[in-house]
Amino acid sequence: MNPDMPKTALPQGAVRLHDWGVIRAAGADARSFLHGQLTQDTLHLDAGQARLAGYCSPKGRLLASFVIWSRGNEEVLLACTADLLPAVLKRLSMFVLRAKCKVSDASADVPLWGLAGDAARAALGSSATAAVWSRADANGADLIRLPDAVVSGAALPRWLWAGTQAPALPALDADDWRWLEVHSGVARVVGATVEQFVPQMVNLELVGGVNFQKGCYPGQEVVARSQYRGTLKRRAQIVGSPVALQPGQEVFHDADPGQPAGMVVLAGTWAGMHHAALVELKLSVLGSGSLHAGSGDGPPLTVATLPYAIPTDAA
Repeated sequence: MNPDMPKTALPQGAVRLHDWGVIRAAGADARSFLHGQLTQDTLHLDAGQARLAGYCSPKGRLLASFVIWSRGNEEVLLACTADLLPAVLKRLSMFVLRAKCKVSDASADVPLWGLAGDAARAALGSSATAAVWSRADANGADLIRLPDAVVSGAALPRWLWAGTQAPALPALDADDWRWLEVHSGVARVVGATVEQFVPQMVNLELVGGVNFQKGCYPGQEVVARSQYRGTLKRRAQIVGSPVALQPGQEVFHDADPGQPAGMVVLAGTWAGMHHAALVELKLSVLGSGSLHAGSGDGPPLTVATLPYAIPTDAA
């Protein structure tokens, strides 16, 4: 993208997120049950908050990632990638046991929309919550402020609208939204990347998706060990590409073209020509040589700037 391109030229509007779905956890024990399953604190999730969370296997690998928020003390909603929802719902149901909690697919009841740009901010008016991961009521819907997409220094605001009757805005293409998602630096696990990443490998803890003070959850020991013992050797980076990329696609470095150096986490294309991806990479390949998509002699990739810093002691 041209670094001098004005913010108003970036994709803006509203898009129905058909590739997302929603799980509902309802009951007196909904919060405590989820607290023991996710990387995030759900016991202290109040009505004005949303949070990012991961769901890990016992080996600490991400089975799913969620945007979570509550509707009262006995209902928590979890937005995730639609192609993961059936398997995740089945797995969560297996561990409910005697807890007073019922988990169900609420996708039909809670349609999701992505809103982006100053046009969305204007349409939302006073409902346009300022703080990232805040939640507000908006005409009977849940409005969640997502992290900005940052492109060439320009920060584009984004929201998740959960409910019917989204604001009347210009139509935003689904791939444009994914392109903005990439530029937020926030990973979302999809079907092609299940069990590929420990949370820190996709920077989940840097964007508020891991609470290290909460109690145990599946994979907690692995996640904690990665954080405190200096074993982390991979991180997510934003890359530009001359061709469209796909989640799960391998990335190679010219110094070792026979072995993959990383994997595409999320990918998007704006206006059919600006291709970008969030890619999990070996830290050792950064700063030298060249990266390529699909093979050692595949299309070249250019590392871009993340909207947040990676700690130097982890880099």
